[in-house]
Amino acid sequence: MARLFIAPALVTVVALFAVLVLGGFEALILASILSVLEVTLSFDNAIVNAKVLHRMDERWQARFLTWGILIAVVGTRLVLPILIVSAGVWMSPWAVAQLAVLNPEGYAHLLESAHYGIASFGAAFLMMVSLKYFIDEHKDVHWIRVLEKRLAKWGHIDSLEIAVALIAIFAASLFVETAGSVVLGAGVVGVVLFIAMEGIVGSFQIPGATAVSGATLFLYLNVLDSAFSLDGVVGAFALTTDLLIIVVGLGIGAYFVRTLTIYLVRVRALEELRYLEHGAHWAILGLSLCMLFSLVVRVPEVVTGGIGLLFIALSYISSRQEAKRR
Repeated sequence: MARLFIAPALVTVVALFAVLVLGGFEALILASILSVLEVTLSFDNAIVNAKVLHRMDERWQARFLTWGILIAVVGTRLVLPILIVSAGVWMSPWAVAQLAVLNPEGYAHLLESAHYGIASFGAAFLMMVSLKYFIDEHKDVHWIRVLEKRLAKWGHIDSLEIAVALIAIFAASLFVETAGSVVLGAGVVGVVLFIAMEGIVGSFQIPGATAVSGATLFLYLNVLDSAFSLDGVVGAFALTTDLLIIVVGLGIGAYFVRTLTIYLVRVRALEELRYLEHGAHWAILGLSLCMLFSLVVRVPEVVTGGIGLLFIALSYISSRQEAKRR
């Protein structure tokens, strides 16, 4: 299984060498830092993706690692922010793209101004991912039993997670005087998109089997990746406005995260470590709340990443203890 990481390692060496040649030692350091941050902040993403990915055959798993990484790097981390800025400031995507190349500082300022919409969308979508997992009356394996048992019992209330997410977004919009409508609108889009994706995935479910349409799950995983990654793209501009460094740094991290997802599926980690998925979803809820708080106050990436790593580390320890006990 270690051979899965050979390709990402080679790509990392080549990409960082190119950054060193073109941008110098400082650019190399910045790209390396962004790579580590991307992996750290997206570890919970890898665990949740693995749960979905195991329902896809090996052909679609390979496409997730090849086509998917192109979508993740070029689409989510380069093109999508340009489209968001374009919609937010009423400029053509081409004009925004030129600004990104010719005036990175100006582009970074515009992207930062789109933070309210990005954070609200991501918070709403990820909150739905987390609450949908915990508010389920059929869920019978619990890690933090006091909370998870109670949440599972509330699963008989239809669409409760939708109500909670919408209330959270509405409450957050009240604290953002200058962009309350943007926060509310983007949050509603996040909730609606999650419902639509869940409906599409469910419609392709084959009765009595675990297989679903590979194309549909492929699309769902990339939407999920976008929700996880957009706020990180904005945060990357706090370190540098050089697009080459940002794309290389975040791209390397994304490649490793996707390879880690494949690895978790192949070694059946979620079956062996029964609470790891629980920890990932608590981490996702923590990330969602950090995004909401970031609408009002600055939330350092170390806090966001630290919360996620804490939940995952504790769930891993609990899983190992449970495995020994059983």
